[in-house]
Amino acid sequence: MILIVGRSILDERLGLQDTDHPKSLSTEPVETDQLDAFEARLQSMLNLERESDLVAQAAAETVELDQTRVGRLSRMDALQAQAMSVEVNHRRSGQIRQIRAALARIDTGEYGYCVRCGEEINPKRLAFDPAVAMCMACATRAENGADSHT
Repeated sequence: MILIVGRSILDERLGLQDTDHPKSLSTEPVETDQLDAFEARLQSMLNLERESDLVAQAAAETVELDQTRVGRLSRMDALQAQAMSVEVNHRRSGQIRQIRAALARIDTGEYGYCVRCGEEINPKRLAFDPAVAMCMACATRAENGADSHT
């Protein structure tokens, strides 16, 4: 059993109550129709991320400005926009990796279970983000920097 103390921001966003946590909720494994819906949503998310990635690659390319015609502030703005684009691309790559990992877990029959402790992930959490890999307890511990789980 997992014991979760307190409520997190994600709980509030998902509308989870104390009774929704694994300590008092016996979650059912992800059903086939839900699994199909999650897989379709993940595929859609992956396609959208790939399309966005192609568009954003151009924005992250090296800034080349004609310094005789462009002012210093314009150059600084262009460099800042490039740096922001690079960071967005980095985050998008991470999201694509998470989506692909979730699709792989579907293929292996491990989807819906925490990759850390093996407990079932609350279906409401999966509905919020189908690419999620950890239950609330493990995600909270990981966020707080506690690497070990008991």
